[in-house]
Amino acid sequence: MRGQWLWGGAIALLLWLIPGPVIGANLPPLHPHPLPSLFQSFTTAEGEDYFAALESTPLGALVWSDFPITVGFDLAGENPDQAQAWLVAVRQGLEDWRRYIPLVETADLENADIVVVRSRPPRQITIDRQAGRLNIPAAQHGQARYQVYLTPTDPPRLAHRFTVYISPHQGQRQTAGTARHEFGHALGIWGHSPNREDVLYETQVSNPPPISQRDLNTLKRVYQQPTRLGWPLTPRQ
Repeated sequence: MRGQWLWGGAIALLLWLIPGPVIGANLPPLHPHPLPSLFQSFTTAEGEDYFAALESTPLGALVWSDFPITVGFDLAGENPDQAQAWLVAVRQGLEDWRRYIPLVETADLENADIVVVRSRPPRQITIDRQAGRLNIPAAQHGQARYQVYLTPTDPPRLAHRFTVYISPHQGQRQTAGTARHEFGHALGIWGHSPNREDVLYETQVSNPPPISQRDLNTLKRVYQQPTRLGWPLTPRQ
């Protein structure tokens, strides 16, 4: 479609292997967290979201239960001065979401909830055994991946963190649009909207839209869903 670029694989799953306590414990049951107070200002009306189009995960909803959410920037070894234009654009996408969700920047990449990498997303090459060939996807501008880990608490809780890849090979407006889209995934919208006027539309349009009411309504519904994240492991009987 003219004036559009595929997000293509903008979301991907990567689970850490979780050793130790899981061997002698059960994963937390699916259970919703209390709706964050700031979500009370979101208006949700039937038919004004795209929740039905989202994908399910074995963890339930990919929601955060501890706020603020911390965001770090990995410049892939580059000098910050060389990445300044990219940083400005990505921070614009972050700021757009910060109007609705508590997000703070951190230099502690090891413990950040969301790490944004200045890089093209790694290609996920698959093998078509029946055809005897490799399937190599086209290069992408953005991608969000999540990982699961156990917190060092007693009892441990199931938690997640996101890695967001944003290509440095775009203009300012497109970079900000990519960031806005990928932050939407990292905040919990695991899927895409069929409406081109939404930030989470499945393709990147030439004039990236602002966060829509449908985006907000969808996010609010996500945070009302049950999840395993943020809950402690339960001992096996």
